[in-house]
Amino acid sequence: MTDAIGLQSLEQALSALSTRISSLREAKSAYPADPRSTLDAALAELDTARELLETSVRELRKAPRRSGQRESGSQRELKLLRQVFRTFPIPVAVLDASGVVRRISAETSRMLGSPAGYLIGRSFPLFVDVSRRAAFRSHLTAVQQGGQTATFQTRLAHQGRAHTVQLAITRLTMPGEPQEMVAVMILPLEAQVAGPPHGPADRSDATLVMAAARRQELLARMTRLLLDEESLRQPVTVTRAARLLASESADWVIADVIRDGVPARACVLGPSDKPVTQLVRLAEQMKPLAAPAIAHVLTGGSGVVHEMLEDERLLGDVPGGPPLLRVMNAASVLIVPIGGEDDVLGSLTLVRLRDREPFSLADLGVLEEIGVHLGLALRARRSFQTRSRAADALRTSVVPRSLPDIPGFEAAAIYNAGSSPVGAEFYDVFPTRDGWGFALGGAAGKGEEAASVSAMVRNGLRVLSVWESDPGEVMRKLNQALTAQHNGMFVMAVTGFIRARKIRLASAGHHPAALLQPDGGVRFTAGGGVPLGIAAEAEMFTEELTPASGQTLVFYSDGLVASQNELGEPYGETRLADVLARCVTRSPAEIVKTVEEDRHAFSGGRVWDEIVILALRVV
Repeated sequence: MTDAIGLQSLEQALSALSTRISSLREAKSAYPADPRSTLDAALAELDTARELLETSVRELRKAPRRSGQRESGSQRELKLLRQVFRTFPIPVAVLDASGVVRRISAETSRMLGSPAGYLIGRSFPLFVDVSRRAAFRSHLTAVQQGGQTATFQTRLAHQGRAHTVQLAITRLTMPGEPQEMVAVMILPLEAQVAGPPHGPADRSDATLVMAAARRQELLARMTRLLLDEESLRQPVTVTRAARLLASESADWVIADVIRDGVPARACVLGPSDKPVTQLVRLAEQMKPLAAPAIAHVLTGGSGVVHEMLEDERLLGDVPGGPPLLRVMNAASVLIVPIGGEDDVLGSLTLVRLRDREPFSLADLGVLEEIGVHLGLALRARRSFQTRSRAADALRTSVVPRSLPDIPGFEAAAIYNAGSSPVGAEFYDVFPTRDGWGFALGGAAGKGEEAASVSAMVRNGLRVLSVWESDPGEVMRKLNQALTAQHNGMFVMAVTGFIRARKIRLASAGHHPAALLQPDGGVRFTAGGGVPLGIAAEAEMFTEELTPASGQTLVFYSDGLVASQNELGEPYGETRLADVLARCVTRSPAEIVKTVEEDRHAFSGGRVWDEIVILALRVV
């Protein structure tokens, strides 16, 4: 069918071709076990379609429209021929010399899942499987230069649809076009649909609303994740965000962060259902600034979306190998900064493969918002870490990491911070001028100011004990120093100096200590006195003890005896005495542990205030 034919004959031939193609489709469905004969017949019909297309083009050449003329019979035939092309029963795309789509048939639009207005102007090789793009371009050039028709089998993918197809590529001279074109006829051999297409072909309000709802749900889930306490406490913020994006929005996610002014790769996540471990390792080793697209986002502070991938080197090359995007089999890329335009803290790179819907401008908008939220979370975490380190430093200043050995005594302590991020209770064991000393107490109140006052008292006790031999005198001087500051803070404390087996105690408004007798009896010391910081001339209460071998002194904070059960009843010193009476033969470490376990059971695990227990046993 190489000679010219009339329009009516051409229409009849196209109608017959459509009927035969429908029959072949029915045969393929009815006899799936015998695909060979159907395929051979389909390939023959592809040749027929090519000849019909060439004939249509020759008919188009015969009817050029002159400017200013009224529409003639030839012009009407030209319109009819264009309509014939649009309704061609086999998918056909007309490409220019560079491979850009100039015209497509309705069947092509249906197969690829996008309207003609969306596909025209796109580079056709972008629909071809990445592994065969180079070969397709070579066939395209050979057809343009030699004029011979070429056939080529590959996969086409777009909008979540993948088709194994046979392509017939032939050269065309189109009327009104200054250069020769190329027609690509597409015979689908096999099709896989990853899911309902959500691309530009479907413009219904319901679809748009659902797509917007999915993006808002992703943003909401990301916000909840970033506000989680673990994200603030642990260095997992970026990784957790990348995992959510990998599960919901992309096949590959690459996160880069700026550390000490230098971009560094934070994590790389690939498809969980594919063997990509080695490629993940290679991507982890690549430098962010070696990827032109990532470097552009990091320096410019604005996101980019490559809906249809044209440059495979956007993310750089695998070390010693091809472009990373080619190895990934990527089709669409989206990159957004972490943080704002004026303070870029890193970037998020999302990649979708060829069997998924490409990224859109709407995706870019929601991912840019996620990048801003992630930047806020990173800044909040840095602030939290700074405050946490300050809190740890304050806690270290009021609670020792370990207790030193006191000759003739065995010591143990337990500390429970409760709900307070910064502790105001302190305890300590330290060397004195003539022996050893210990202290326990806390400032009234919570937070950093109370902790700093407790740290000052604890350190003051250590310093003054080098010069003073009487704990009462040490406490008086601390009281004068504290009241002179006029900060309204006061401290309840007890301290004791040990010389040989004698212990001299000084109390400033603190609870009395419990003395465990070998016979199971428990008695309490006097305690009392005026807290530090209330009055400059307040007297400290002092007493002297000489505990015998096997006796244990137990000091405790108000948080212990003030603990309450679910009925609001306090733990109290009576219950404490009962528990201690069962521990007279135990070591200090066992005693403090037993008391804390009993309090925990009494209060149902609830802790409102800090708890300190210090035990000293004469050996």
